[in-house]
Amino acid sequence: MTTDNPFFAASDLPYQLPPFDRIETGHYLPAFERGMAEQRAEVEAIASLPEPPTFDNTLVALERSGRVLQRVSAAFFNVTSSDTSPELQEIESRVVPLLSAHGDAIMLDRRLFERIEQLYAQRDALALDAEPAWLLERYHTEFVRAGARLSEQEHVRLRELNAELAALATEFGNKVRDGMKAAAVVVEDAADLAGLSADAIAAAEVAARDRGLTGGYALNLILPTAQPALASLHNREVRERLHTASVGRGSAGGDHDTTGLVLRIVRLRAERARLLGFEHHAAYNIADNTARSVDAVQEMLAKLAPAAVANARIEAEDLQEAIGDEFTLQPWDWAYYTEQIRRDRYAIDEAELRPYFELERVLRDGVFHAAGRLYGIRFQERPDLPAYHGDARVFEVFDRDGGPLGLFIGDFFTRPSKRGGAWANALVPQSRLFGTAPVVVNNLNINRAPEGEPTLLTLDEVRTLFHEFGHALHTLFSQVHFPKFAGTRVPRDFVEYPSQVNEVWMLWPEVLANYATHHRTGEPLPQPVVERLQAAEQFNKGFATTEYLAATLLDLAWHTLTVEKAEAVTDVLAFEAAALERAGVAVPFVPPRYRTAYFAHIFSGAAYSAGYYSYIWSEVLDADTVDWLTEQGGLRRELGDAFRDGLLAKGGSADSMEVYRAFRGRDPLIEPLLKRRGLISVP
Repeated sequence: MTTDNPFFAASDLPYQLPPFDRIETGHYLPAFERGMAEQRAEVEAIASLPEPPTFDNTLVALERSGRVLQRVSAAFFNVTSSDTSPELQEIESRVVPLLSAHGDAIMLDRRLFERIEQLYAQRDALALDAEPAWLLERYHTEFVRAGARLSEQEHVRLRELNAELAALATEFGNKVRDGMKAAAVVVEDAADLAGLSADAIAAAEVAARDRGLTGGYALNLILPTAQPALASLHNREVRERLHTASVGRGSAGGDHDTTGLVLRIVRLRAERARLLGFEHHAAYNIADNTARSVDAVQEMLAKLAPAAVANARIEAEDLQEAIGDEFTLQPWDWAYYTEQIRRDRYAIDEAELRPYFELERVLRDGVFHAAGRLYGIRFQERPDLPAYHGDARVFEVFDRDGGPLGLFIGDFFTRPSKRGGAWANALVPQSRLFGTAPVVVNNLNINRAPEGEPTLLTLDEVRTLFHEFGHALHTLFSQVHFPKFAGTRVPRDFVEYPSQVNEVWMLWPEVLANYATHHRTGEPLPQPVVERLQAAEQFNKGFATTEYLAATLLDLAWHTLTVEKAEAVTDVLAFEAAALERAGVAVPFVPPRYRTAYFAHIFSGAAYSAGYYSYIWSEVLDADTVDWLTEQGGLRRELGDAFRDGLLAKGGSADSMEVYRAFRGRDPLIEPLLKRRGLISVP
């Protein structure tokens, strides 16, 4: 498996697409081992150079190191998220701690840091251009934040913490994924699924067969608390079963219980933050984001939470009125009666909308069409190029001048081997240093229709498709020299901004008219329905904002614990309940978007820990930008070029807020966000 390992050399496929048709499970571990060994040797050569440090012999050399490791890491972690197996999970469990130790060996190398610190001390005299100067700034900051200035004894403990946290995060992610699949709700009689559309019932039948059942129907769970079928199921008992299965994941004991992992992760993160000189993990993480401080985040959330909860309570009163005296509103009733009110108030029925949102039309005539109109790019499917799974489709992307731009891979369907949620990641980052063009993947979890039937989407799934493609565009339009800055490699509380902007096009009149046609009759979505959809944009925003803020404030509650306070927590569910109560978002009929035990964003990796606020923080920029787009006429090439060249192309090659100010001409305003979410009155 080692002599012909596909990772040992750059792929010979277009855009250096990993040769998935030649990659076998046995190739991964040897490639990781060689990749780490090669990079250790490369870093040792840099650190032991007798010559004084220069930008080229230190920083550029670091950027050039680890090519085998980059190739295997990108492919492997994409596959373990999208199409895992017991064998891959075993490799992941072995590799993740090794990678943590490998990263520490580089970031805690005193000789290497001394070279970087020397360059940093003379940075003004180096007369570097903007991107190289920012590279020096970022390397210095990252080494300091990683603990480069700590003592040898502190380094030992830091390495132990990092290794254990990496292993725990992998274990948490695996338990959440397996628990989500195990918690699917199975019903025997199709009558119990009354209210679901015919294609949704057929998809549930397919899901049952995929689980090895000979009969019945399976309602697969998705990662968030709210489950789409709750909006349609007439049977209240089945709704309650589905909701209970959703909120109970990870906290009911058994093989999939994550509560012990949560407590350990929180304690270790608090200890590591203290070791690195911070009060708690949130202070550590947010210091390197655009928000800069926990106080800044909490100040913004304090402006939103009371109004959101007040709106949610008003919405609840409407729902209780629709229910009458028969029973008291419960969380599993919210989506169902919300749909009734939506139908009564706006004559909008989600089930009646779905025939107009056929996946292929939404993708080609919606998502791709909007990108073509705004940025001048086009897409051509490449079935000749191998993907990592039969569901994953490869598209070549051509630029506004007709030249090659990169590859886009769409992997849209749920399956037992895929983790929940939706995400984007780069298989190959754009870089002028290496002459590489981007290869980017979008993953969703849409239920597959039966063979020969079209896959119809909910409105939320349409929004998710546009959202994730915004991340893909950010990656595809990257024009940076150094791979460290490619595409979405920006601060966590900035990364969601471009993707949220891309959501605006889903209901933009000329885009909607181009894709929203009935999959059988070809009739366009009637204009009165379009107008009602637009009028209903603020409908149920109290619920949506409150459930999001509840998860955000829960994230901050866990990660503002000091070492002593973290040690004192022994009951995850009790802590969660108290934290939501203190934050003023403990609304009984509005559970958090993610409860602690399946909050994979913050516990199966560090990226969103103390960072789930990023979506609403980014939405301030997004809403401000959408106002600008609307004022300037919307879907116009010159606006697309301005957004692409002024912001998307920059990646992380400069301070993100400085990039925004240069693009927008000023700091962002919060008022457009408040208006969008109905949190202030609109004249």
